[in-house]
Amino acid sequence: MPKEFGKKLVIAISSRALFNLDESHQIYVNEGLEAYSQYQIKRENEVLKPGSALPLVKKLLRLNNTDNNSRPKVEVILLSRNSADTGLRIFNSIQYYKLDISRAAFSGGERPYRYIEAFGCHLFLSTEREDVCHALNHGIAAATLIPAGKETNPDSQLRFAFDGDAVLFSDEAEKVYKQHGLDAFTENEQKAAKTPLTGGPFKDFLFALQRLQVEFTEGDCPIRTALVTARSAPAHERVIRTLRAWNIRIDESLFLGGLPKGEFLKAYGADIFFDDQALHCESAKEHVVATGHIPHGIANE
Repeated sequence: MPKEFGKKLVIAISSRALFNLDESHQIYVNEGLEAYSQYQIKRENEVLKPGSALPLVKKLLRLNNTDNNSRPKVEVILLSRNSADTGLRIFNSIQYYKLDISRAAFSGGERPYRYIEAFGCHLFLSTEREDVCHALNHGIAAATLIPAGKETNPDSQLRFAFDGDAVLFSDEAEKVYKQHGLDAFTENEQKAAKTPLTGGPFKDFLFALQRLQVEFTEGDCPIRTALVTARSAPAHERVIRTLRAWNIRIDESLFLGGLPKGEFLKAYGADIFFDDQALHCESAKEHVVATGHIPHGIANE
């Protein structure tokens, strides 16, 4: 990570996740690059409508104002396939919404994920599945954002929710379930209860969140985390012991035994939920919870 970022939580976000660029994207698809460029330049002073990630980004940047410590805690980086010329409208919209975003990479049609590692990012959020897959393949936590509608959690606390297998943990246990069924999965997890699971694509991001959390007293922390998993007893023990072995604190743990996750995520007040399975992402969307689908593991093969 670049030295000046220090202990910051660094999150990269695509322009189409931050703002609604559907209309201009259709012009690009239907009429080509030149028409798209003219459209954006002509409207560079027209403010873009919020994208699915804008409420989350606002809350993230608000963490920089949570105490008297002058050191910023969060850095948000914009990654865009636009050129700097067509990207001026995006920066004008950033200023309109008073977002403290100053660093960006405009890749002029090339894939912008190439700059994620150079910026030292802990997380990449995009609407482009292909870019997300490339980031995951390079060891960066990444998710394809699924819009949740207009409702947002009004609480000032930032609430993250994570699935377990193939997200925080590897998909080693999920492979047993997919290939041999529930009974084999349960038997395997009982036998391996004291053997920690290996880390999944979001393990390092969870560590980065915890580094921020420990800077606050437990009752005054602006970040809250939850594990929301389809596991149930007796498969719960291995998860608990894995987190203990990692020295990671999860604020809430929901072992749902296969129940739909959406209603529980809404009750928790999740600002965003990360899961590898499209079915669970759709359940979250139905309950107006912003979701990041992680195209990783056996469920996505």
